[in-house]
Amino acid sequence: MSPQSVYTLLNQQNGNLAFKVFEFDNNSYFDHIQRNNYFSLILVKRGTGKASVDFSEYDFGANTLFTFYPYQPFMLSTKSKMEGFAIQFHHDFFCIHRHHNEIGCNGVLFNNIYQKPFVILAEPDQKKMLSLVHQIIDEMKLAGVQQDEVIVSYLKVFLIAATRLKIDQQSINQSTEIEGKQFFVIQKLKDEIEKNFRIKHSAGEYAVLLNLSSSALARITKVYFNKTISDMISERIIIEAKRELYLTNKTIKEIAYELGYEDEYYFSRFFKTNADVSPQLYRETIGFNRGGN
Repeated sequence: MSPQSVYTLLNQQNGNLAFKVFEFDNNSYFDHIQRNNYFSLILVKRGTGKASVDFSEYDFGANTLFTFYPYQPFMLSTKSKMEGFAIQFHHDFFCIHRHHNEIGCNGVLFNNIYQKPFVILAEPDQKKMLSLVHQIIDEMKLAGVQQDEVIVSYLKVFLIAATRLKIDQQSINQSTEIEGKQFFVIQKLKDEIEKNFRIKHSAGEYAVLLNLSSSALARITKVYFNKTISDMISERIIIEAKRELYLTNKTIKEIAYELGYEDEYYFSRFFKTNADVSPQLYRETIGFNRGGN
């Protein structure tokens, strides 16, 4: 079954998707692996299931807001009826990198290898987010003057609200779930990955930096991040590569070298294995260094 109501804006220059919002009343849209070249916000009002995202799996229920960045692989498997709304937008329509200081969602909602890719919504929060979705839909129906600018304004408010909720939930989770030495290890690991991901690509190197055995560090990361250290390092490298491909005019060879790969072709294979698309195609489909929004 197709989505109930679909409202779409297309890029007038190339005819590709710019912005889309739709209501769904079943899971047929998300029950297979998605690798989209745009951002996806999926607000689940009803339904329970399992989300497969990157290298991890998460249980989810009603009142969950998923946030996926371009080419991030995800699939939502449910045994019950799932209802909600989805918002999808391309970098060219709204670039989170350019507006990071305004909304702060990059590294919180998106491109965050240390947190779950969703926000749990309390009843008042769900009502607020749904109200914004309906305002966007009303604007899409009107098709008035400066429609893009109005929708971007609503989208910014939606992202800011979701970012605030995610930050609040991160603080609560950290204070209740991680204690003592393990909290120190988790924070230290984050710091070391951020500092060294361009030059240290193996799990063993981080075990040495944290003065732990590889197996001990592997157990901790599996519990708190639900993924391996190698997966985390790969994800962090890919996030940075995508950022460079979109925001700069550096060659793929230059980007590879800055990320610790002397062999451009090895890097390209690594990128395609993890992103399911070549660096060049990613640059072309995401919209290289374009779009003022």
